Amino acid sequence: MKRLIIPAGILGILLGVLPLQSLERGASIGLGVVSFSDDATGETLSYQQLALRPHLRVGKFSIGLNLEIHYRFTGGDGQDFEIREEDWNPQGEINALELYLPKIDYLRYGEKGDPLYLSLGSFSDATLGNGFIMESYSNILFRPERPLFGALLDIDSRLVGLPYGGIETVVANTAAWDVIAGRLFIRPLGGMESVLLSRIQTGATLAVDRDPYYHVQKQETPQNPFADESTPDPVIIWGVDTRIPLVEAERLSLAVFGDVVNQDNRLGGMVGTGGVLQTGPLGLIYGGQLRLYEDNFVPTYFDGTYDRRRVERFRIYDGERDVKGTLGWLARLGFSSAREGLRFVTTMSGPFEDGTGTGPDLKSTLTITEGAFPGFPGLSVSGTYQAFDLAEPADIVEAENTLMGLRLNIRSGPVVISLVTDVRHDPLAQGDPWTVTSGLETSIAF
Repeated sequence: MKRLIIPAGILGILLGVLPLQSLERGASIGLGVVSFSDDATGETLSYQQLALRPHLRVGKFSIGLNLEIHYRFTGGDGQDFEIREEDWNPQGEINALELYLPKIDYLRYGEKGDPLYLSLGSFSDATLGNGFIMESYSNILFRPERPLFGALLDIDSRLVGLPYGGIETVVANTAAWDVIAGRLFIRPLGGMESVLLSRIQTGATLAVDRDPYYHVQKQETPQNPFADESTPDPVIIWGVDTRIPLVEAERLSLAVFGDVVNQDNRLGGMVGTGGVLQTGPLGLIYGGQLRLYEDNFVPTYFDGTYDRRRVERFRIYDGERDVKGTLGWLARLGFSSAREGLRFVTTMSGPFEDGTGTGPDLKSTLTITEGAFPGFPGLSVSGTYQAFDLAEPADIVEAENTLMGLRLNIRSGPVVISLVTDVRHDPLAQGDPWTVTSGLETSIAF
């Protein structure tokens, strides 16, 4: 396929110019079954998957490609088949940049927390400051149908020997520049020898969604109510924050923090505390917040589900849906063990009073790395469950207005078998509000 020349050429050039003595390289081949939702009919279709994923690393620089072909047999004798053209030929509202840039799965320099950190491609945990504007934002919610190529860039003044501040930036999709955010922060006491005082931060964040209908207008289903809608005014959110560490010890970390945020001239504020308490092999993750906000203010507007709930958020921001201002709360509790490879965190937030137009939200995440289960050294699991606008405790297990995701991997030597399932319920959907996608893949590393 001719279009493979583009990403393969990029990788070939890098292989030619980078010093081979420090080069770490490899690749994997993926074979599996993936389900897609047909934009024209809404029907779920199953495709065979063939993927080549080469990668290399030189020092702090790393790159990985994701070259996938999906096909399915259409003839009764098994001889006729079709290749999913949407993977390689721009269709409908998808342009060439939106299609081809995500063939680069990642392009990175450094690690999060380094004085210079650059990550291009897919990401799932972009947070600015204390997270009252953006927390755990993800640009991978439309995979595998529509991957995005985003950008994260962090520059700390420590890069030039000055410990006094820096900047953090997020671009969800460099082919569209729709969701853009940045935070400038200072450490006013960064030059002091005290660890606690030198880590005090004050920052200012600006986040913009230039096209809240971006994703829904990419869908071509006949029931799409936004197909002919004009681009609305952008969402513009800005705020200031501070964070003060109180304890940084071997078994206990504790910080207090706060934010004041403006959403279309509506104010919201938050004060909170959180940290980790080490108890034996487990670290207890804890946190709590008090939140006060005006009518139609959305705390953590850009969260981990934002791209899937973009229109719902905009209806509140634009005043189409009324949400009463009130005093709210957030509670977070979980545990983590780096040695055992376990992490589980549950976060719940909502208003203190009823009748505000919205209910509490719940998010639980589970990560189990290889080696955590005795007798199953190659097993790893990652899962997420999120429920929104809970009216009563029983709604937690009702599954309506939810997002669920599960990935289970079993490794044996160079072979990894993965089961992936995503379930989502969209209360704004026309027709069936349920969408279920799943896939089974076998990858071989070499």
